[in-house]
Amino acid sequence: MENNITFHINNMAYTIKVDDRIREDITKNLSTDKNLDTKEVLAAYLRVTQELYNFKQDLEAISDKIPKL
Repeated sequence: MENNITFHINNMAYTIKVDDRIREDITKNLSTDKNLDTKEVLAAYLRVTQELYNFKQDLEAISDKIPKL
């Protein structure tokens, strides 16, 4: 199911539709109950990018251990 989430960034409202399954992950890094500035949004983006990079590295390390068929 989809829900709307509204973020307030630099005193402007941005509403997006998100799946219920990822709503918690999105709001973990960006607050929906206060006005955010560009610096906070960029910092959240960089945190998520770093998490994704680390996950990718871990996945590649595991994949390298799997015997090739």
